[in-house]
Amino acid sequence: MCGITGWISFDRDLAREHKVLDAMTETMACRGPDARGTWVDRHAALGHRRLAVIDLPGGLQPMTVRTDAGAVTLVYSGEVYNFAELRDELTRQGKRFRTSSDTEVVLQGYLHWGPAVAERLNGMYAFAIWDGRDQKLVMIRDRMGIKPLYYYRTPDGVLFGSEQKAILAHPLAKRVVDADGLREAFSYTFTPGHAIWADMRQVEPGTIVTVDVTGVRERTYWRLETRPHADDAGTSVGRVRELLDDIVRRQLVADVPRCLLLSGGLDSGALTALAAAHLGAGQVRTFAVDFMGQAENFRPDDLRDTPDTPFIQDVVRHVGTEHADIVLDPKTLADPGIRRAVALARDLPVGTGDMDLSLYLLFKAIRGKSTVALSGEAADEIFGGYRHMHIPQIQTARAFPWIAVNVGPFDKDSTGLDPHLLTRLDLDAYRLDAYDTAIAEVGRLDGDDDFEHRMRIMIHLHVTRFMKYLLDRKDRMSMAVGLEVRVPYCDHRLVEYVYNTPWSMKTHDGREKSLLRGATRQLLPDSVAWRPKSPYPSTQDPYYSQELQNQGKDLLADRDHDVFALVDRDWLEGATKRDPAAVDRLTRLGLERVLDLAAWLDIYRPELKLP
Repeated sequence: MCGITGWISFDRDLAREHKVLDAMTETMACRGPDARGTWVDRHAALGHRRLAVIDLPGGLQPMTVRTDAGAVTLVYSGEVYNFAELRDELTRQGKRFRTSSDTEVVLQGYLHWGPAVAERLNGMYAFAIWDGRDQKLVMIRDRMGIKPLYYYRTPDGVLFGSEQKAILAHPLAKRVVDADGLREAFSYTFTPGHAIWADMRQVEPGTIVTVDVTGVRERTYWRLETRPHADDAGTSVGRVRELLDDIVRRQLVADVPRCLLLSGGLDSGALTALAAAHLGAGQVRTFAVDFMGQAENFRPDDLRDTPDTPFIQDVVRHVGTEHADIVLDPKTLADPGIRRAVALARDLPVGTGDMDLSLYLLFKAIRGKSTVALSGEAADEIFGGYRHMHIPQIQTARAFPWIAVNVGPFDKDSTGLDPHLLTRLDLDAYRLDAYDTAIAEVGRLDGDDDFEHRMRIMIHLHVTRFMKYLLDRKDRMSMAVGLEVRVPYCDHRLVEYVYNTPWSMKTHDGREKSLLRGATRQLLPDSVAWRPKSPYPSTQDPYYSQELQNQGKDLLADRDHDVFALVDRDWLEGATKRDPAAVDRLTRLGLERVLDLAAWLDIYRPELKLP
């Protein structure tokens, strides 16, 4: 896992531009604390920060192979889980390897297959190759979009980076957020390719972007497609188990300490049990996040019926893991310095409040003991685990489901924002256009009835949009502390197979996530196998709400702060005067939104082009 960046310019000689390249590269020091490297040619400058996971002494980057026609140089972030098989295949084709790293396999694979190497890779990756033979840059992103990659066109080439901040460190990149950027930030539509910043784009998942003197071209090498499913329910459950066994086995490979994130739910519990089956009893380390006093004082709300702790303990006892709870106190959680660190990691003006803060602190604590962690992220999107997926009114709504339900951090009412700005942005129209565009991508089989097609749309929206946000959140919070988080449920083979199973199979036992439960139930305690979906935890301590209010008052005292171009000052003043013990979900969400925006504005100082 690493951070990559670069500058391609066809009209100037970059040989003397080391200072600019160094500045871009150093913005991602947290992503790669183990090593740094740069490489400069006449028209290409590439930078890399390394987090060493495979082949610690080898695998240094940028990595170059010199040919008679020119140098081919790679900067790469991520992991390829089938690199051993690909290396064997390339060796049989006459390729010779100097290291045992997956990085060299990707580079030699490109030399042998060209950009089509992407279609052979199983893993999470974002990489850029400067091909001196043809004077072109090739950028490739994994199928699910697990690893981020952005680019920014310049008059004579492009800038690129794993994070927006790497691009924004270049003097040619303008720090502008226009009306469409604000619409994307506040609408929660998660449009593929959108980067919030004007003139900046993400390389879309499953996409190859080629840059040469003639311009920029994109080619999709993978997309989520609708296909017939011939297997019956029993065979489908068996196939899911086979895939999960293979996926977990591959993703446990590392030359550094590894662990699993354990939440007490079916998703993380299943991965933990599968890991123990591969590694043996007592060889699995697990971590969970908790809040001081939460287990004793938990109150059910509209998202969570039960605390996680009892279910986590059931898995630990059943599987036999070496477990640690990372218990966070409300003072640390409310620390403005932590909020600023999270805003810096995220690059964006939107977040999920204390769930981002606690995830960052969890990963920071884990990093002291492990370098790699496996996470249950994405199982709900793939297997149909969210509660709102099973509500008839949400199933038929002409809206993104996570917005239609209007529960949790994706508040469609945009609490705390300036109402006049919201009127000008017209988020409802933006959301509707984005929704109609998204569902047009979903293929329909001849045998699908209306309900089956609606549920296929439901899964497609979550996999191609909502999951995009969650994966980016997990990448940013983990890489901010130099922790590599792997997401086994995002293996494209599993995603393709489960996506095309009928909805009736996804709910064949009368519950959500039937396929996953059927595949792993025998490995888990009944309490966890049958536990209803419970989202990532959130603190219920009134001290946290009180600190939000105190920080809101401090912000109000700075009457000239840029945040008030976006925020409703009167609303903020009223919100800070409420009894902290009685602050409701929407008020707290609005306070978090305002403070997140203020932190982001303080860090990046963008030019806001308001409608």
